[in-house]
Amino acid sequence: MSNLELLPINIAGEWRLGGGGESTTLYPATGEVVGRLRAPSLEDVEEAIQKADHAFRTSGWAQKKPHERAAVLHRVAQLIRERAEPLAQLQRLDNGKPIKETRMLVASAATFQFFAAACETMEETITPSRGDFMTMSVYEPMGVVAAITPWNSPIASEAQKLAPALAAGNAVVVKPAEATPLLALELAKICEEAGVPKGLVSVLPGRGSVIGDAITKHPLVKRVSFTGGTSTGKHIAHIAADKMMPVSLELGGKSATMVLADADIDHAVNGVLYGIFSSSGESCIAGSRLFVARSLHAEFMQRLTAKAAALQVGDPADERTQMGPLITAKHRESIESYVALGLSEGGRLLTGGQRPEGAQFERGYYYRPTIIDGVKNDWQICQQEIFGPVLVAMPFDNEDDLLAQANDSVYALAAGIWTRDYKSAWRIGRAVQAGTVWINTYKQFSISTPFGGWRDSGLGREKGRLGIQQYMEQKSMYWGLNESPIAWAN
Repeated sequence: MSNLELLPINIAGEWRLGGGGESTTLYPATGEVVGRLRAPSLEDVEEAIQKADHAFRTSGWAQKKPHERAAVLHRVAQLIRERAEPLAQLQRLDNGKPIKETRMLVASAATFQFFAAACETMEETITPSRGDFMTMSVYEPMGVVAAITPWNSPIASEAQKLAPALAAGNAVVVKPAEATPLLALELAKICEEAGVPKGLVSVLPGRGSVIGDAITKHPLVKRVSFTGGTSTGKHIAHIAADKMMPVSLELGGKSATMVLADADIDHAVNGVLYGIFSSSGESCIAGSRLFVARSLHAEFMQRLTAKAAALQVGDPADERTQMGPLITAKHRESIESYVALGLSEGGRLLTGGQRPEGAQFERGYYYRPTIIDGVKNDWQICQQEIFGPVLVAMPFDNEDDLLAQANDSVYALAAGIWTRDYKSAWRIGRAVQAGTVWINTYKQFSISTPFGGWRDSGLGREKGRLGIQQYMEQKSMYWGLNESPIAWAN
């Protein structure tokens, strides 16, 4: 595979080799090269943004009636559906997720259909009159906006940003993660085929510290939507502050899953396993901190550990695989260091904590699902995001104890509650500090429901019917209705 031809990138609708250094994308299951390309140079970035601004001003996209833009977005959604299996297989190669999961990710790209509907039905407002004038609140597209996406769920993340930005009438510069550029490039081809005007979409893969920085700092870029690590998000926020530019930042998490004494154990065990070990734990909303009622703790951990040890780790192409490889060898080493740290702090390893054995695992970046208990919530392994298949577990004594521990984190992205008592669920669900709370389920998503985090988990919200307005500027308009001239000037 290393002899693959260099792939062109999309620079304002022109498909050509970038002017920067060569990079490769590797299949995490084998380490083989599945794609080669040249990153854009800084001159390419400048050209893409300048041409995007020109396309925004001259293509007529922003001036189209909402239903006309919606028709194009519906076509994007249809093309994704028609190519669902090739896209899912490409996603599998790009980041090593099991094929069943990549099919779900491709299906979630029906995001374009949702925002087509949101675009066509979005209403502007006549506000209550306070004088001899009529007042209106309307929305305008921003111009050039940037979408910086992560490697763990490329097509879903890119659709989640690209669809509302285009629906709002903007030009969009997409900066996919350096390790996973292939789906963004395919999505740009689909947008082009569906009728998005040339120049409105660019895909600029490369290092975030170089390409992402240049995009974020560019004066013509009016908004950045970023999903990724908290330190990078804070860096983007500093740049945005200097530019007075709005941002959406969906960052890290150390989400708490809470199992109350009256929980349905079968549901809770399966839900906790899915919440942390699906996607090999490489998920910002992974339920990585587990709190179990002390009276239930021993039984629950025994059942949880047995089922975790039985999870199928293996080839992402195999329909039976539940956990594929991690994204890179370096990332696996980071996870191994966290596990070693947790054990050195005094944690007790219940299962996992090692690479799986066997010839089929030798070339890939695999790691066993890992559970550590005997920890304390203020330990580093309980406070720092690991972004891998590592669960830390702690008992709690009462509701006050539970909430004190669950909320003791710099992160506040998500939480899960397992209980049969709807009053407890409501009370804890309102008291826990998190942008999303799941009750008797976990890691379920709807494009119709806003998503985002608090504190170091980010700011701003994406998704939801009004998510389109995140990519627009609000404008107030006053229509004078007075019969006589303004009296002050008389």
